[in-house]
Amino acid sequence: MTTIERPQNDTAIFPATEQNFNIVVLEESHSRLVLCDISAEWCAPCQVLMPLISKVAKSYEGQFLLATVDADENMRIAGRYKVRGFPTVVAFVNGEEVDRFHSAQREPFIREFIDKHIF
Repeated sequence: MTTIERPQNDTAIFPATEQNFNIVVLEESHSRLVLCDISAEWCAPCQVLMPLISKVAKSYEGQFLLATVDADENMRIAGRYKVRGFPTVVAFVNGEEVDRFHSAQREPFIREFIDKHIF
């Protein structure tokens, strides 16, 4: 039996895969907001968003979790959540999608998005 690593309470960023998605994203979202960034390495807007959203996640010091999903390696996750373009950031609370945004965004937008869902 394989043990799936779980993010610690103070973890800001954690990779999510098809194997650990239910634990890292859905279960974790019962104790704090989880933003799931579904992106691809070849995607230019993804390259813009990732450093910025990572910086923002670290500044919240574990108040929410940024789960990063490589869409090329985890296509079922992108399909499950009907992702139509990259990057797509999906907010989860209590195991359910509550909101999402697409494409690269500026820091004030990202912070406002987080603040309206953080608990």
